[in-house]
Amino acid sequence: MTGEFELIARVTEGLEVNSDVVLSVGDDSAVVSLQGDTVVCTDILVENVHFKRQWSPAHAVGRKAVAVNVSDLEAMGCRPSSVVVALAFPKDLDPQWVVDFEAGVRDECVAAGVSLIGGDMSSSEIIVACVTAIGDTMGQQPVTRSGARVGDVVAVRGNLGLSGAGLVVLQRGFGSPKSAVAEHLTPSIQYGEGRAAAAAGATAMIDVSDGLLADLGHIAEQSGVRIDVHTASLPVDDAVARVAAATGKPAVGFVLAGGEDHALAATFPADADLPEGWLRIGSVLPGAGVTVDGAEFDGSRGWDHFG
Repeated sequence: MTGEFELIARVTEGLEVNSDVVLSVGDDSAVVSLQGDTVVCTDILVENVHFKRQWSPAHAVGRKAVAVNVSDLEAMGCRPSSVVVALAFPKDLDPQWVVDFEAGVRDECVAAGVSLIGGDMSSSEIIVACVTAIGDTMGQQPVTRSGARVGDVVAVRGNLGLSGAGLVVLQRGFGSPKSAVAEHLTPSIQYGEGRAAAAAGATAMIDVSDGLLADLGHIAEQSGVRIDVHTASLPVDDAVARVAAATGKPAVGFVLAGGEDHALAATFPADADLPEGWLRIGSVLPGAGVTVDGAEFDGSRGWDHFG
């Protein structure tokens, strides 16, 4: 256990832990004491699938590995508590890469307010980072994908389209607009916004990782409703508009289907006061699926993991 203990021990040294951590690094398992139901999710970052070393610094990969997991906890309206990190990498990898990855993990744990309580290391042909995140419902009901009701409004919180625009830029060998590239390398998670949405009465919620239309489709399917997105209400960042103009692609396409945004999308009762920063972008109607401005959308709806 020497390797994995050294990795986690270095990252957790001097890192403040949540009061719910009873036993952290040093034993075969960690122990946490939570007030409500335990919420667990996991995500994996695979080299050349989710990131490329040629444009993704190790620090950014470490941050992203934590961020995308905690975002899933936010989407349940719960309080993020802890994470466990597993890392596999080639034997000839520059040790500095691992050091920088550790620093990224540490920095994002601090930003997210979570404790790093364990992990593992192994050798692999490529770099693979897997994070498991643990959250606490604090005695409240989790917000699921199945609660949207006809008459609800649809709202989002966070960046839409920037990550997809950043990926296009990187694939073409460029480094600007910097805001788009930065968002693709490490998503800006709106920590605390999931709980704010739950407190405001959110009926369903999801982390936008595959693309806005694709992920709203999950809510529509599990709730048995139709969701209509109003393009006139969608925010289009200046950087997204610049990439769209340079590539001849419609800016709204990045917003609707860019993927890896890790914004939050939720449905709320029509009379709910949306939390500050949340933007209404659509409505919940009878029927099935997701439409755009009342019609079927014939473009890409988002990322297909096995397409």
